[in-house]
Amino acid sequence: MKPPRLQWPNNARIAVLVTVMFESWSEGKAPPYSPMTTALKPGTTDLLGISWSEYGGKTGIWRFMRLLDEFAIHATVCVSGNAVERYSDAAKELHQKGHELAGHSYTQDLVLPYLEAAEEREAIRKCARIIEGVTGKKPAGWFSPVAAPTKHTAGFLAEEGFLWHGDYNDTDLPYPLKTAKGTLVAIPHSDFTDNRVLRGSPRDFYQVYRDTFDFLYETEPASMINLTVHAHFGGRPMMSAMLAEILRYMKGFPGVWFARHDEIARWVLEKS
Repeated sequence: MKPPRLQWPNNARIAVLVTVMFESWSEGKAPPYSPMTTALKPGTTDLLGISWSEYGGKTGIWRFMRLLDEFAIHATVCVSGNAVERYSDAAKELHQKGHELAGHSYTQDLVLPYLEAAEEREAIRKCARIIEGVTGKKPAGWFSPVAAPTKHTAGFLAEEGFLWHGDYNDTDLPYPLKTAKGTLVAIPHSDFTDNRVLRGSPRDFYQVYRDTFDFLYETEPASMINLTVHAHFGGRPMMSAMLAEILRYMKGFPGVWFARHDEIARWVLEKS
């Protein structure tokens, strides 16, 4: 099976998808990772971890919006339904600025493989209802917490009218994915999100994406990069500085298509 071949609009040499993860956790829960090197005992409420995660909705997502405005880029924001409820002003602002809001379960700790099929279907529907209720627009795409779908996920998404599904790492380019309920576009996830440098140097994030961009731009026409950051980590100054630097670098080249996931998905279906 040959890898998929695409040609981007206006013969763009490379497509760059800026993907923002805007996540929240259940009441009393915190991310299972943080900059702290000493974890608390299991079952202990981690107040610092909770505070760290809440940075995304209170501060990080707003910095991202200012940064994306500066570079005139529209991103895809994969958002927890709970985050939309808690930070509805941010969700509305994202939508008004032209960013795509995609489903990302209700909370980040509501992981699909841990659910029964009926519970998974309801989690997808609930997230979609919340996003549509706040923005007035039903989400076109879905990315599962921890990029973990089930054997049912793609079919449920097609049945609910979704356009794309982001839980894939089997190739570098998007492709049509047929299910018994309809066709979705499978969009590869990033191999190196911002939290890979959580206890390292933010400069590594910049260097990885610059090196990858240079390689693909030079050697593989019609390639794609999924540039992924998290509002609660990448939205902090030390990481946003690196995001600004890599976007500025990529913007300096001709033939770069900064696309939302739904734009990529519609192009793939049109050309399939």
